Order: sequence, then C-alpha cells, then structure tokens
Amino acid sequence: MNNRKSLQARDIGQLDNNQEATDKKIISGYFIVFDTETELYPGVREEVSPDALVGVDLSDVKALIDHDTAKVLGRTKANTLSLSVDSKGLYGEIIVNESDQEAMNLYSRVQRGDVDQCSFGFEILNEEMIQNSDGTVKFIIKSINLYEVSVVTFPAYQETAVEARSKQIEDAQKRTLQARKDELKEKLNGIKTTYFVSSN
Repeated sequence: MNNRKSLQARDIGQLDNNQEATDKKIISGYFIVFDTETELYPGVREEVSPDALVGVDLSDVKALIDHDTAKVLGRTKANTLSLSVDSKGLYGEIIVNESDQEAMNLYSRVQRGDVDQCSFGFEILNEEMIQNSDGTVKFIIKSINLYEVSVVTFPAYQETAVEARSKQIEDAQKRTLQARKDELKEKLNGIKTTYFVSSN
C-alpha cells in the first residue's frame, strides 16, 4: 500500500462545552473516535484504528476554528489545549480565551448547539485498504502525524482527500484486474486441447 504524505482533514467527533468551578470556559469533546466508519463518498468508507495514535507527538498541536490557521483557539504547547488518548479516541479540552471575541462567539454557538462538530488535520503514515466483494472500499488508518484539531461548522472532507482515495482505488482495481488476467492466462496455458472424433 502506498502511503500518502499529504495533509488530511477529517470530521468525526462531537463537541460539548462546560464551565469549570474555576469559571474557565471550556470547549471539549472527542476529536477522533476510533473504529467508527465514516463515508468519504458513496462506496468508500474510512475508519481510524486505535493504533493510529500510538506514539503520536501531541506536544505542539493547535486547536483551530474550521481548520483556519489564522483562528487559533488553543495550543498544547501553551497549555490552552489538552489532548488525551483513551479507548474511545482522542479527547480534547480547549480553554476559551475570553479576551478573544471570535472564540467567545464560538463558545456561545457550541453552548447553544449551533456548532457541535469537530475535526482533525493530519498526515497518513500507514493505512490499509480493503476491497469488498460488493465493490465498496474501506480504508483503515493505522498511523498518523497529528497537526491540528478544529471546531467546525460544516463537516466536510477535503477534495484532495477524495481525489487521493479515488486514485488509490483506481490503482487497486487495475492491480486486481491484472492479477485476474494473469490467473486466467495461467489456467489457459495449463489446459490441453482435446479433440473428439465423431464415430459416424
């Protein structure tokens, strides 16, 4: 399997918000949920394996609004974003900067339930592709580099990810077709022609 070395974004998490006894405003939720299939587009699904985050570097991950690098909500390096991995996935808490009006507006939208999705930006280091007999394909992400997590308004996969998947599927289909051709050729080469002579 060819590894893809491009930045990816996925939207497979749920947010909630809370206000601690210290009166800190917090946006929290699972940015990655393990073993949950997500449909990239019809016939193509993907899931993140629990192994994907084994040994991943969380020391300088940013929390963004809608993957926009100009809209930073928090950062692990600054202790304004905390991330932890458990059996369910990657859980995070963002301490909202009350001096940042955009962050406060987002906090209010999360509190109201207007925004309740999250996502993550990453690079795939290792994955497995499974071709099912019904023609559908499933990708299992096994190892990543994590760059950012985002609170998102519209969960949507980046077109670059879809294009990369389409190319991978096309290549796999070509390999499968070639393997079938080789197998058929091998069978045909092994068959001896038998002639039947009529006794009339």
